[in-house]
Amino acid sequence: MTTPRQSPAVPPVPPAPQGAPPGAPQVPPGGDWRSGGPGYSSPIPVRSTHLGHAIASEWTKIRSVRSTVWTLAVMFVLVVGIGLLVALALGSQDTLELPVLSGGFFGLMLGQLCVITLGVLVITSEYSTGMIRTTLTACPRRGRVLTAKAVVFFLLSFVMTLVACTLTALLQAAMIEGKPIPEYIGPEMLNDESLATGEAVASGAEWLGATVGAALYVALLGLLSLAVGALLRSTPAAITSMLGLVLLPFLVSLFLFTESTRELGEKLREYSVLNGLSSLFRIPMEGDATGTGWPLLGLLAAVTAAALIGAYARISTRDV
Repeated sequence: MTTPRQSPAVPPVPPAPQGAPPGAPQVPPGGDWRSGGPGYSSPIPVRSTHLGHAIASEWTKIRSVRSTVWTLAVMFVLVVGIGLLVALALGSQDTLELPVLSGGFFGLMLGQLCVITLGVLVITSEYSTGMIRTTLTACPRRGRVLTAKAVVFFLLSFVMTLVACTLTALLQAAMIEGKPIPEYIGPEMLNDESLATGEAVASGAEWLGATVGAALYVALLGLLSLAVGALLRSTPAAITSMLGLVLLPFLVSLFLFTESTRELGEKLREYSVLNGLSSLFRIPMEGDATGTGWPLLGLLAAVTAAALIGAYARISTRDV
């Protein structure tokens, strides 16, 4: 008769120390569950995070979604395509009554709506899908998250708009420069180069306004849209608010033509978003006919800064 084999005795597992997280390793007496025991070294390097990590994360997100590609592609096609059509129309005329680079405004007037939409989606899409919880869990410093989004989006929108505006300006200069200027155009409306030659020539200041200035203006509008999206946390509400800000003042001013409301209508047109953008192309809709648009660009920067301060306050004090 055989006796059954007995299993070897299993030493008891010491309990986890008080305060250890669930699933913490059981370590012998004298060890530390935080380090895995005496002489334990984690193979995963522990590094403190900084703004650069948040920027890298936001850049990965913004370049990997289809909305970014589609909105920026549509913006590029609108700016360059409409600018080319305007250049062809102006190039077919015997004389030129508008500044050489002014045709870029008409495409950018529509292209800016794409940048505004993308600026809203950068922040509100995470709230609508619940992804913002994951983002804030990975980066608990909420101000850093908003800063990273603002930096990545502003640089991306500025570079893309600058490339589109520069290409449009080059096409217009190649097809329009050198045309004679009508005699009824006053000298105060012409730059020094055009006065000296009597032909349509774009000055350095006009090039700066139609490229760098216009790109800054549209990028700031996109950044303002991002701030409004962070404040409202709703895609339809934020896009509607921004479209109202861009279009409504100018449209309302067209109906203020009576004697008592005419001055108010002129002020609305003068400080409207469309007038600020058109002034950078030297075709202001209201105000000083020789205005450059840079003061209105500064005003837009101040409004954007105020909206960002409000967005920082909201994202820091309100839960998701």
